[in-house]
Amino acid sequence: MVIHLISGPRNISTALMYSFAQRGDMKVMDEPFYAFYLILTGLEHPGKDEILKTLEPDPKKVFTQIKSLEQKHGNVFIKNMGHHLQGFDYSSIVLFQNVFLIRDPGQMLLSYAKVREQPTLNDIGLKQQAELFAWLQAEGQQPIVLDGNELRKNPSVILEKLCEQLGLPFTKAMLSWPAGPRAEDGCWAPYWYTQVHQSTNFMPPEPDTTSLPNYLLHTYEEALPYYTTLKNYALKA
Repeated sequence: MVIHLISGPRNISTALMYSFAQRGDMKVMDEPFYAFYLILTGLEHPGKDEILKTLEPDPKKVFTQIKSLEQKHGNVFIKNMGHHLQGFDYSSIVLFQNVFLIRDPGQMLLSYAKVREQPTLNDIGLKQQAELFAWLQAEGQQPIVLDGNELRKNPSVILEKLCEQLGLPFTKAMLSWPAGPRAEDGCWAPYWYTQVHQSTNFMPPEPDTTSLPNYLLHTYEEALPYYTTLKNYALKA
């Protein structure tokens, strides 16, 4: 089975990857389409040169890698970004167990802007997530939706519900992990994973966003309808 997490950035997706990595029956992959995304968009991201040197840039070959891991390990957890799925034929994800991870766009934008200034709607992936969700529904699939804040409110309840829907036994090992970098980390970890490397479990959610800098308001207002649509499907704690 391939569990395909379709997330946005700054949304505990790495923590969830670490959670699944604690299972003895799971192999994890960190953002395998990142190199192709950077080539396609021409964007400058921290660590771009190393990403392009170390990650496979051909999406077809990435799908072959995923299939090989599934054959070898049985279960594979892929941490992916919604906006990385563009510019190539990604239709084979319909064969995966697709899980969408969302976060309040105000919280996401505040966190993202600490690493890359002036984030746009395309940077945070909510629009692409909503479009992918609708496409998968049209293909006859009902993907699972997780809200990061709900997961952080009660990790054991949400993870147990998630595992049940995936047909996996829940294990308490998923609730914690060792602090520090991990072998599964992408080479971009030094720029993005500082906070999660200090964690050993899912931390309680932050307070609701009450105010944003003016330069983030337009993107927030663009993103909010997509978040609201997906949140209607999210598992509740």
